[in-house]
Amino acid sequence: MNVLAAIVTHNRCSLLERCIDHLKAQTRAPDAILVVNNASTDGTVEMLQRRDISFVTQENVGSAGGWYRGIQHALEHGFDAVWLMDDDGFSDPSALALLADALRPGVACASSVVVREDERTRFVFPFPVLDSAGIPVIWGWPRKLPLLDDLRRVAVDGTYPFAHFFNGALISLEAVRKAGNVNRDYYIYGDEVDYFFRLRRVGSVVSVLDALHYHPDVSKRPYSPIKVYYYVKNSLVLNTRYFNVAWFRHGMVLAALLGRMASRNGLGFVASLLIGRHAYAFYSAIVRGLQGKVGKDFRA
Repeated sequence: MNVLAAIVTHNRCSLLERCIDHLKAQTRAPDAILVVNNASTDGTVEMLQRRDISFVTQENVGSAGGWYRGIQHALEHGFDAVWLMDDDGFSDPSALALLADALRPGVACASSVVVREDERTRFVFPFPVLDSAGIPVIWGWPRKLPLLDDLRRVAVDGTYPFAHFFNGALISLEAVRKAGNVNRDYYIYGDEVDYFFRLRRVGSVVSVLDALHYHPDVSKRPYSPIKVYYYVKNSLVLNTRYFNVAWFRHGMVLAALLGRMASRNGLGFVASLLIGRHAYAFYSAIVRGLQGKVGKDFRA
């Protein structure tokens, strides 16, 4: 299997270099590394040139545009699989070997599990409990599994039929040819969920519990107004396209978002969304999301 490791980056040079160091330390090395540089201005290009790392530079078209470029490069250069990751995480040395072993015929994607770099038993993105159709449940408790040991008790064979793209996801290019490339219209948010469901139509998508990908804790990061806009809009689109009980899930998304905004950004920011300077954009996101409109309405 010929594997391209593709990293999407924007202005995180030191974290990107850490990610590259861990790629080079893999027990099963990728056959090539490509950095998709979304218009970094922080010395990223100079670092990549100094280290003789292959890269392409493009305008900052968001993460979806970066994944699209990396996958397209892998298709054009005859790779069998592409291993996709952001610049701020890094993989355990055995991760690629485990994922390559799991990417068997009929498997569209074998993904790492994303754990906190400072607490390696806890997921950065908790795994949902799934119903019989493989859709995250909304009734019952627990709805999500926050710890690696929680998932091990459920996934007794070492894999789980759900994945959080794109933090160490190894994707079969045979599956890409059937499902198509990432939809670049999911600007800033939602591309990973959309691609998960599209790939699942052409093969199984699994997380490999022993393939660890370490990542900073993002639970306290504040949201910018532009991120709130695309999070709201694209979440509503995805609920309608892929999930059951979509209207109930719409309400859950909005309630959960406002709760996170209160803790991360403060109550003043929440008020600005509901009745203040950001209200027009917030309600426009809801309307456009319900209309199913994806695309770049505004740039970050």
